[in-house]
Amino acid sequence: MSTNRLVRGGAIALVTGALVLAVPGVASAHVTANVTGTAQKGGYTKITFRVPNEDDSQGTIKLALNFGTNPPVVSARPKPLPGWTTTVTKVDLNPPVTIGKTTYKQAIGTITWTAQPGNRINPGEFQEFDISAGPLPDADQLAIPATQTYDGAKGDVKWDQPAMPDGSEPQHPAPSIKLAAAGASEDAHGGMGTQADVKNAADSHDAASPASDNTARWLAGAGLVIGALGLGLGVGATLRGRRSAGKTNQSNQTSQSGEA
Repeated sequence: MSTNRLVRGGAIALVTGALVLAVPGVASAHVTANVTGTAQKGGYTKITFRVPNEDDSQGTIKLALNFGTNPPVVSARPKPLPGWTTTVTKVDLNPPVTIGKTTYKQAIGTITWTAQPGNRINPGEFQEFDISAGPLPDADQLAIPATQTYDGAKGDVKWDQPAMPDGSEPQHPAPSIKLAAAGASEDAHGGMGTQADVKNAADSHDAASPASDNTARWLAGAGLVIGALGLGLGVGATLRGRRSAGKTNQSNQTSQSGEA
């Protein structure tokens, strides 16, 4: 009876672990934006756009970032990506904007990566596209709508919906990052850095990869499942040992009674 309960408990733990592992995969299916450390208003940062291919039969051949001017991003540079061609367009600002001591008459309009012949993001794969941007606008959040283009009938998929008033996520949310107040900030290693440190990190270091986060979640979930199964097997072995010892003792007592 006890062993059966343990087997059922192990099965429940296995199913629960599978459900936990499935959740991050669903949440990470959108085009997302991530930064190294803390992005500051008026500062510089590296933004990594993670683009998963969501179709089972078509590939992604283009990613276009549509910056807009509310608020404007006055300067951004894309990181070259082998096998992809990058183009940057600018728009005029009327009126111009002043950030710090500098007045800007233009801002970034779009940044587009187009796959060269023979290249694409295949089904079941993802790609990361990096830009170095700054000085960043005076806003609490920067949303950068994106258009993902497939090479089949699916065509363009727009990731441009703002957050819902109730805080829930829309079907096609626009990639966005949060902007902190200017000044000292916590860097990617947990220490305090200056504005120059953030700019240098944006120019010289890779952004933290969401793939690493997902791998950590998978490993943690797998560890929990294995631990639960191991605990169940260990308790089961203990119970079987006690039951066997009880039978041995009973046999010995019976034998001794016969001898008496």
